[in-house]
Amino acid sequence: MAKRDFYDILGVNRDAGDDEIKKAYRKLAMKYHPDRNPDSKEAEDKFKEAKEAYEILSDGQKRAAYDQYGHAGVDPNMGGGGGGQGFGGFGDAFGDIFGEIFGNAGGRGGGRNGVYRGADLRYNLEITLEEAARGTDTRIRIPTMEECGTCEGTGAKPGTQPVTCTTCKGAGQVRMQQGFFSIQQTCPKCHGTGKMVKDPCGSCHGAGRVKGSKTLQVKIPSGIDEGDRIRLSGEGEHGQGGGPAGDLYVQIHIKQHAVFQREGDDLHCEMPIGFATAALGGEIEIPTLDGAAKIKIPAETQSGKVFRLRGKGIKGVRSSFPGDLMCHVVVETPVNLTSRQRELLKEFDDINRSDEASHSPRAKSWMDKMKDFFAG
Repeated sequence: MAKRDFYDILGVNRDAGDDEIKKAYRKLAMKYHPDRNPDSKEAEDKFKEAKEAYEILSDGQKRAAYDQYGHAGVDPNMGGGGGGQGFGGFGDAFGDIFGEIFGNAGGRGGGRNGVYRGADLRYNLEITLEEAARGTDTRIRIPTMEECGTCEGTGAKPGTQPVTCTTCKGAGQVRMQQGFFSIQQTCPKCHGTGKMVKDPCGSCHGAGRVKGSKTLQVKIPSGIDEGDRIRLSGEGEHGQGGGPAGDLYVQIHIKQHAVFQREGDDLHCEMPIGFATAALGGEIEIPTLDGAAKIKIPAETQSGKVFRLRGKGIKGVRSSFPGDLMCHVVVETPVNLTSRQRELLKEFDDINRSDEASHSPRAKSWMDKMKDFFAG
């Protein structure tokens, strides 16, 4: 029998985010968990099916292989990326996804036998538009929690050792019975470690970890945009009890530019031109990210006219070609006029008014509409 599509199993779209996938699996697991459906083969099969779908779609590499090759990409028997790992027990699947609901502070894949995955971290990085367009390498310094060097992560004073938790007998988890529904959750006494510290370390006060910091090199790809994230795998907080470290997500923010505004892969800028240039035409020089460029201004150009410079925008991370630069012309009204300038402009205005329909057709049309409006 052919396998169902993993996205259909969880009832999510193919572009669903991690949180949406996790939420969908939680709902199905709660519905079909064997503790709620004793002696139901159908519920057991659906639970296994949902678990396998979640294992693939919650893993970035496996999901990418599945999106590209389908089930063949994640089937170990077909040389794929390791999907279909077997059922592995109802308790494991239930504990992984519901730990956070029932007190498991370890997050994804943590909490059993005191093994906790480290927390994911986020770092907000502000870069210039030029750096976003061309790419750059930068260093960031982030705070983190590190293993205590005094007690080597045990949390106990040097010369002493943690003792077995009397509540869970070292298991790190306890089982709660609520009617027919049995829930396994993190031990509230030892918080899942299975151990208790009677004589805590003076440096970390029994936590086993201390505050620290580290410097990381981050490669910013060319074309990155506002809000994009760069994932640094394993650079989050250290895990506990030998658990894996979390990930660090570098969130990109682009500083406001003095000249350009970015819209996708296109750039926009305003370019003021003089009254005479707009009327008579001419050539002006405008800035681009690659240096200055020249454009010809035709005679009788109106304010707001947009000139497109193809390929002078930004080549986005996922784009094949660079965007364009859109230059918005703004006709600037002269200020601080001399008496001679006033005299010439007054003479010009008199000539203009003598044949307004020829020299200012838009103004003439607008005035005619206004007259009709008030006459009506």
